[in-house]
Amino acid sequence: MPRYPDTFYARTVATRRDRPPPRGQVEVEICIVGGGLAGLTCAYELARAGRSVAILEAEAVGWGASGRNGGFVGAGYSRGHASIARAVGEDEARALHRLSIEGMHIVSDMIRDLDVAASVSPLPGKIAAVRYDSGDRLQRTRERLARDYGYEVDFWPREQVREILRTPSYHQALFDPNSFHIHPLNYARAIAEAIEAAGGLIYEDARVVSAELSGAQKRLVTAGGSVSAQHVVIACGGYTDNLVPKLRSSHLPIATYVLTTEAAPEALAEVIRTRAAVSDDRRAGDYYRLVEDGARLLWGGRITTRTSEPHNLAAMLRQTMISTYPQLAGLKVEMAWSGLMSYARHLMPQIGRLGPGVWHCMGFGGHGLNTTAIGGRVVAEGILDATDRHRHFAPFGLVWNGGPFGTAAVQATYWSYQLADWWRERKTA
Repeated sequence: MPRYPDTFYARTVATRRDRPPPRGQVEVEICIVGGGLAGLTCAYELARAGRSVAILEAEAVGWGASGRNGGFVGAGYSRGHASIARAVGEDEARALHRLSIEGMHIVSDMIRDLDVAASVSPLPGKIAAVRYDSGDRLQRTRERLARDYGYEVDFWPREQVREILRTPSYHQALFDPNSFHIHPLNYARAIAEAIEAAGGLIYEDARVVSAELSGAQKRLVTAGGSVSAQHVVIACGGYTDNLVPKLRSSHLPIATYVLTTEAAPEALAEVIRTRAAVSDDRRAGDYYRLVEDGARLLWGGRITTRTSEPHNLAAMLRQTMISTYPQLAGLKVEMAWSGLMSYARHLMPQIGRLGPGVWHCMGFGGHGLNTTAIGGRVVAEGILDATDRHRHFAPFGLVWNGGPFGTAAVQATYWSYQLADWWRERKTA
């Protein structure tokens, strides 16, 4: 049986089954390295198109960030729209944002088409709250989304926000009824079963130890077997190792943290009066939602370049939670966990072609559930020669991560953001 880190999602996973590693030689048209949501979505698109495809997953399907995240499905990227527009121009920035909206639809369509709503538990709505007075900016954002994309969100003034979220920490908010939140591990495993039903192969406990990627026929070697393919897709996210050094040196594995509380439905209903997901505007902000029909609170936040799990993880996250909701000071933490996201220095997904027949699809930190979906689709379209939409991501390529200096710079930048957030909130308290 596949083993997962002890998380809320692993404890409530809908299906479990053994998927042995490859034995001997396997030949397919496309081999995907990484059984996270990017690799799974890509494989599903290819298998539906009648192509022979295999996934090599070092652990188990959805073992990494794909099965440990907050479960939020919303539009956008980790990098803000204005910054993207400065880099590539307004027209291209709009095209990228439309792709991110399509990524949301891929997830919702998949849940519907696979008939897995019972296990994936999609719930609508996301509240994006601000911790300082910023009503004018939110109104402009709402108007831009409606004008440029026909994407309607609601502006909530302070009184409305504080009636729903019983904390003085928040000022205004945008409520997005189009966004939703899900059980990401059950979603990943549902896609895996659909791939196999379409004839695709999935191998777990199948870490790739060497790769020959230069010829027309690629070869990926595991401990007990090998897979030959005409196309290879590397989709390992924050767990990318040195199999392809250029990829490993182009991203930073960033840790994020999540907890779930003990069951306390009455206490939670008093302070969080919504089943919508919630996030704030901090650079590495808090995000949370009620789970198990409102019985527990799932709370995530903080980032660090430290890839090992802090010994005081639960206490650290709990302090952040009760600083926002002091009413929950008596609530105990039942479990806490971490996961590694893949970030590039430019904060955009890294999607494209490394060379003939070799593709990469990674760098989804912070907005993974929609961007892994569109990333997997556009890479599949490229392999099928159906579209070249992957080229929209070409300006955000495989830039060097800076090595140890890059890691230190990212951590220092995060601390500076924390300081800026504190000062901004203090001025408007």
